[in-house]
Amino acid sequence: MQGETMVKTKGELKVSFGYQCNSNRGSFCEDSDEYETLPELRRNSSFSCLSGAAIGANATLANTNICNGLIGVEILPSWDSPNSFRRVPSSPAMSRLDILSSSLQSSMSNLSCSPSTPDSDSYLMKSTSPSRNEGFLNGMEVQVAGGAAGEDRVQAVCSEENEWLFCAIYDGFNGRDAADFLAGTLYETIIFHFNSLDWESSQESIKASNGLDIDGSLPYIGDGRNTISEERFSSRIYTQKDSSVDHISENAPRAKAKTSTDSFRHRVLDSLQRALSQAENDFLYMVDQEMVDRPDLVSVGSCVLVVLLHGKDLYTLNLGDSRAVLATCGDDYLMSGSERLKAIQLTDSHTVDDESERMRVLCEHPDDPMTVVAGKVKGKLKVTRAFGVGYLKKKNLNDALMGILQVRNLISPPYVSTQPSLNVHRISTSDCFVVLGSDGLFDFFTNDEAVKLVHSYILSNPSGDPAKFLLEQLVVRAANSAGFSMEELMNIPAGRRRKYHDDVTVMVIILGTNQRTTKATTCV
Repeated sequence: MQGETMVKTKGELKVSFGYQCNSNRGSFCEDSDEYETLPELRRNSSFSCLSGAAIGANATLANTNICNGLIGVEILPSWDSPNSFRRVPSSPAMSRLDILSSSLQSSMSNLSCSPSTPDSDSYLMKSTSPSRNEGFLNGMEVQVAGGAAGEDRVQAVCSEENEWLFCAIYDGFNGRDAADFLAGTLYETIIFHFNSLDWESSQESIKASNGLDIDGSLPYIGDGRNTISEERFSSRIYTQKDSSVDHISENAPRAKAKTSTDSFRHRVLDSLQRALSQAENDFLYMVDQEMVDRPDLVSVGSCVLVVLLHGKDLYTLNLGDSRAVLATCGDDYLMSGSERLKAIQLTDSHTVDDESERMRVLCEHPDDPMTVVAGKVKGKLKVTRAFGVGYLKKKNLNDALMGILQVRNLISPPYVSTQPSLNVHRISTSDCFVVLGSDGLFDFFTNDEAVKLVHSYILSNPSGDPAKFLLEQLVVRAANSAGFSMEELMNIPAGRRRKYHDDVTVMVIILGTNQRTTKATTCV
């Protein structure tokens, strides 16, 4: 086993935050100097462990200046917990977000999310928002952790009270401002849009449909460009047509419950998309206001990976090339008793290397022969969908750049899409864990390799930290590829080390109700 190569010297990978669950509910104990303990998750939760780790390679400013510095000074400190997960009142940043609306001197309500949401007000204008006690993802108390590694941002929010988990990886590029903006606002934007859902009434239909054969994945059906290919999943994919009452001929009460459940899940996915669109509009508005002083902001962007676990529903949203990979046991696993798991990618990879994405971009710009140059969109960006990166979306933002930084012949913007891939996977008893990672992880490991490493580690270290282990294996592989020892590689300053590996963020969610150690760590 590769665990023998793990780093033993404390300090080579610095812990930034962490927690572990205690087997005795509601009681606190001290287990180690590195990790603070919290009460165990409820036994009927769909996950038993969260493990996270990140390492930076890019040199970047310690704090963002977006929104005149208010994100970095006022909002992010309420999210970030450098030493451990910590308990906070629900929505720790909500009161802080009022600062933004007053600083902009403009009503964000005019920034419509999309043609489908003409009446949607900005989450910043919260005076008309529904009560937090009436919406989705509520809780009197939540546990939060977050931090930065290079240009990456990682965030986790957990409610033991309501049994849900929110995880996000924001893989920034050309600077950390976009990732910081997302870390400071996207969760709250999602909360705002979820408040319009009739969450409590949906619970009965979800419980009623639990006995139905609906294990599998339900892709979000929007404009036809953001669904997950059926070949990617071993189980059946349900579409809007599948969930129609017209296509169910027997057991009408249960059929109605299933239809209601699928409809609600689509509404959750729609809310996630609207929240992302609102965040994009707000971010580009702020970039437009501040680009005179900071023209570099027009090129700053971020990939987005959001995972929301509630009950047996695992929702995913992604822009760019970060991934969520499910480790599951197929029928052959159950029949043969083999310990080999199947890796199923729950997200799409939005890069020009993906043939379908490349063709989509080319078809959207038929009059521009220079749409893809040297394997990049307009010769600038490998990802085809991303948050921010305004100079590839709006001509006036591109005009803010000068010289070789400016995109020549921006004929038909936007060239980079903010249309996410959305999916909901129904967790079954065969599903074991989910690996979330920024693209830096998959520069060194395939999906199968990542799943195999995590699985083997968990088997031999049931109370260990699989995300940290996976990250350490990546550093070992990067060092070997460069001809360095691990210590030599880690001693290379940030910025120069980017030559050998990217910023890397990893999270591992252990599914099921087995009680085991829970940790989250960030290495910078």
